[in-house]
Amino acid sequence: MKLALGLQSQHLPSQGCVATIGNFDGVHLGHRAVIERLRSEGERLNLPVCVVIFEPQPREFFDPEQAPPRLMRLREKVDRLSELPVDHLLILRFNQALAQMSPEAFIKTILVDALTLRYLVIGDDFRFGRQRAGDFNRLLTAGSEHGFEVVDTASVMVEGERVSSTLIREALIQGQLERAARLLGKPYEVCGRVIHGQKRGRTIGFPTANLLLQRKNTPVHGVFAVTMRGLGEPPIPGVANVGVRPTVTGSETILLETHLLDFKGDLYGKRVEVEFHSKLREERRFKDLLALKAQIELDIIAARAFFAGVTNHPSV
Repeated sequence: MKLALGLQSQHLPSQGCVATIGNFDGVHLGHRAVIERLRSEGERLNLPVCVVIFEPQPREFFDPEQAPPRLMRLREKVDRLSELPVDHLLILRFNQALAQMSPEAFIKTILVDALTLRYLVIGDDFRFGRQRAGDFNRLLTAGSEHGFEVVDTASVMVEGERVSSTLIREALIQGQLERAARLLGKPYEVCGRVIHGQKRGRTIGFPTANLLLQRKNTPVHGVFAVTMRGLGEPPIPGVANVGVRPTVTGSETILLETHLLDFKGDLYGKRVEVEFHSKLREERRFKDLLALKAQIELDIIAARAFFAGVTNHPSV
């Protein structure tokens, strides 16, 4: 997959493409269905597949304080898209200039001149251009003028629910990990590189692998039964806390701390993926480290019981 940062990139498709545009937050089953459709059309037309995303996401630009928590960071999104049949990924910086671009300029500058678009799959609720004046019908008209076809994304349904990033985010916030996994097509995960922490967990017998989430908000909070990938096969079970560690520091920095069960080894600097399987409890403040240690022991018992009772998970 060729990564194009902006419209001046040398990695843009030069001979036309089939494309889609969106946030692709979570890269869920609906997104995957769109890309598979594009792959099929790309093969028919002998054209590459291009995905166009924005950074930051438009709502984060217009209302950063009220924007919903992301399902994944940009790096995670790029990694997941690179695993799919995507030939080009165009990342457009969403800034004031892009926000003020008229719908006609958006179509001409990005779709026609930069991408030489021939086939577009887009949601019928897609809005673009200054004051969100551009819509699906305007794209249909532009397609007739400039020679590209526009088709609507088909809804992907899972157990009667239309797959969407909003629905997945809702499931995660409510601690419904299995529901989120069904909509994503895999367990929700957070990727990152293990960093050095304050090593307080080690002093009470529970060393942790720490990942800095690099975000102001996250759809998951609390204590979870997880598995960690990136350390060989099979994935290693553990207990993870996502939060601000109120007993130890009470800082505002959101950290993912994972205690791996029955594992010894140096993890610092390793890039890993933490998959969330079951929420065990909310994060809370304890009166002292002794009380925290007692609760962690209970969390480990609960995690072992969870993994012992679920098929296709590592046996602990």
